[in-house]
Amino acid sequence: MNFHSYVVTRDYGFAPNPFGEYCTLATCKPKIRSAAAIGDWVLGTGSKTLSMESKLVFAMQVGEALTFDEYWNDERFAYKKPVMNGSIVQMFGDNIYHHSGENWIQENSHHSNDDGSINPLNLAKDTKADRVLIGTKFYYFGKSAPTVPSEFDEIFKEGIGHKKVDVEVGQRLVDWLTSTQEVGLLDDPIQFDNNQFDRYSGK
Repeated sequence: MNFHSYVVTRDYGFAPNPFGEYCTLATCKPKIRSAAAIGDWVLGTGSKTLSMESKLVFAMQVGEALTFDEYWNDERFAYKKPVMNGSIVQMFGDNIYHHSGENWIQENSHHSNDDGSINPLNLAKDTKADRVLIGTKFYYFGKSAPTVPSEFDEIFKEGIGHKKVDVEVGQRLVDWLTSTQEVGLLDDPIQFDNNQFDRYSGK
C-alpha cells in the first residue's frame, strides 16, 4: 500500500469529485491516476493559494480503477456526467471523457471552453492517463479541512507534482483519521458556490 500526496490548488468539487457515494479522481493529476494501485491512498493537502496551508483537504483510498469509456458507460456513475442546466453539483460532474471511434469526446464541462467546445489543453493533460480512480472509503473535508498534526508533516508536498509518503507515516495518518473523523463528504468544496459555475482554461 502506497500513499500519494499532492497540493490542491483548486477545489470546486471537480477533481476530486466527492459527491454521492463515490469520491472520484477522473481529471488532472495523470501521474497519480497512472501510478495509484487498488488499496493505495491519495492525499490532497491545502495550498497557500486557497489559504489552506498545513491542512488536509481530502484522503481517498483507491477501491477501483476504470478507463474513461468504462466510467462513462457504468450506470453507477451516470450521476457524475455534467448537466449544464442542472444544479451546481451536476455542472461540476467529472464524467466527461469517452471515445467516438478513435477520437476523444470531451463533454461540455468545467474543463471545456466557455462556449462548451473542446478545450485541447485540458483534454491533452487529462487523457495522458486513461484511468479514473474511484473511492468508497474517503474523507472529504473541503472548507472544513483540519490542520494536520505536526507528526504527519512528511505528507506535505511543496509545489507542483506529487510525492510518495513514507508508508509508516501514511498509515499513522489513516489511523488518526479513522479515530477522529467521520467518513464521507463532510463539507462543501473550498471554492464551491451554489450560485456560480466556473471553467478552467488549463493555463
